[in-house]
Amino acid sequence: MTDNIDRYGRVSRAIHWFMALLILWQFLSSGVHFFLGDTVIDEFFWATHKPLGLLLFVLIFIRIAWTVATLSQRPKSINIAAEAGHIGLYGFLVIVPGLALVRQYGSGKPFEPFGIPLFSGFEGEKIGWMVTPGNLLHSWLGWLLLAMILGHIFMVFWHRKSATHTDILPRMWR
Repeated sequence: MTDNIDRYGRVSRAIHWFMALLILWQFLSSGVHFFLGDTVIDEFFWATHKPLGLLLFVLIFIRIAWTVATLSQRPKSINIAAEAGHIGLYGFLVIVPGLALVRQYGSGKPFEPFGIPLFSGFEGEKIGWMVTPGNLLHSWLGWLLLAMILGHIFMVFWHRKSATHTDILPRMWR
């Protein structure tokens, strides 16, 4: 159930792979929105983007808490670059949806993911300091996050195939 020095436990693996599926869906919905905007397919995918983004936002904090709670039991990073990469991934997984939530609130529009009223809208002008950073950075940082995730996947397989590196995939895939 819990982590040990050789591999991640069921909880860590479940959170990791569930988040991976949600992230895949988020990028799929973004791609569909970009390439097939104003279509029935876009309406289906895009309607899920904000609620699932909030779910990812909550899950990253659960994941961080679990990581901190099990830090002494977890497999050690193979090097400082791997550790920095994971910290960067965690950071972007907080920042990207965080910017979107702040932007949503500042826009004055209500936000009711999964039918749960998280915050109601308001009348009047948008709150510029809340909306502007999200408008400028959410999408770009999201695509940078995708590049980091692809780099993460590439490094896992590079370590797996390289004769001089440790195969780290079995730590998370068993």
